[in-house]
Amino acid sequence: MGQIEWAMWANEQALASGLILITGGIVATAGRFTQWYFGAYSIAAGVFVCLLEYPRGKRAKGTTMERCGQKYMTTVLKLFGPLTRNYYIRAVLHLMLSVPAGFLLATILGTACLAIASGIYLLAAVRGEQWMPIEPKPRQRPQVGATIKQPPSNPPPRPPAEARKKPSEGEEAAAGVSAGGPQANPIPVTDEVV
Repeated sequence: MGQIEWAMWANEQALASGLILITGGIVATAGRFTQWYFGAYSIAAGVFVCLLEYPRGKRAKGTTMERCGQKYMTTVLKLFGPLTRNYYIRAVLHLMLSVPAGFLLATILGTACLAIASGIYLLAAVRGEQWMPIEPKPRQRPQVGATIKQPPSNPPPRPPAEARKKPSEGEEAAAGVSAGGPQANPIPVTDEVV
């Protein structure tokens, strides 16, 4: 049984918590809560987390499904190098981003989700995982001669494959069939006219 790649789960958790932070921040700001500025902070932190977590990392084994439009954010994340690749840094960053949003009831769910994502990223970092971008595979152009196949020799409709196989000469001799002449009927046929 294979090992679990914790970074994949942390990525999904952090992306969802960013969306929850944005939603809670909109509720707190639009509702004019007494500490509405924490709601505004939650909107900004949620957008930052969503932009950071939108590109999926490449899995160690198997294939990774790329998100729609991920390649644009991947190029931005690659520019920051080890700051975005290291999961220790992401764990600390998410934990620090979640603290101020915890002072407001509308954003406390996003805070809890982001803290959980921070813990999962810490576990992924301890296990030696790191973020690697999904690189598009270079397409190999097919060779022109290799793609052209011989056209069928029989016109359609064609018999099934097993009916098309010709018996070998040894099988024909065993069956009592001559190679090119008329066949002998083993059952005598009589014509009786009444």
